[in-house]
Amino acid sequence: MAGRGMIGVLLAGLLAGAPPVMAQDALFDAAGYRIAHYRAPVDRPPAGTPRIAPPAAARLRPDVDALFVDVTPAQGAVRDAGGQWRLAQPHDSIPGAHWYPEAGRGVLAPGIGDWFERGMARLTAKRRDRMIVVFCLADCWMSWNAAKRLRTLGYSNIWWLAEGSDGWRDLDLPLAPARPEP
Repeated sequence: MAGRGMIGVLLAGLLAGAPPVMAQDALFDAAGYRIAHYRAPVDRPPAGTPRIAPPAAARLRPDVDALFVDVTPAQGAVRDAGGQWRLAQPHDSIPGAHWYPEAGRGVLAPGIGDWFERGMARLTAKRRDRMIVVFCLADCWMSWNAAKRLRTLGYSNIWWLAEGSDGWRDLDLPLAPARPEP
C-alpha cells in the first residue's frame, strides 16, 4: 500500500508538470562525482576546496596570479579522434581562462580525462601547488566535479568559483571568446 502511495504522489507530480524525483544515489557515482542533473543548485564546495567570490577572483590576474579553468560543456560540439573540437556555437569565458569542455562531467568521455590531466600539468609546469580557479556557470556541478578531480590528481591550491562566468558577468566584467585548449 505504501509503495502505491508513493507512486501516486510521483504520478500526480508528473501530471502537474513537476520534474521527477530522483534518488540521491542516482545523482552521484561511487567516487562522489555528480553524474546527473548538472544544472542544479550546488549546496556545498568540494571537500578541501574553498570557494572564491567573484569580486575576489576579479582581483586575480589570469595566468599570473592564478590559472582560470573553465569546464563549461561545449553544447553540440564534437571532438574528433585527433582531439580537435568542432564547435556548434561560440563560447564566451573569463578573459585569459583555459577552456576544457566536458572535463567537469562525472563520467568522462574517452580521452577527456587524459587531455585534462596533461593540459593541467602543462599549464602548471607540473607544480601541484599552483593556484587554480575552476568555474563553469552558476548552479552547475561541473566545476564542482572538476575541482574534486584536480584534488584527486594531487593539486593542492584549487579554488571554486561557484558563480562561474555568470557571476563574472553579473559584476559587469567582460567575457571573451574562448577556444578549447589544445
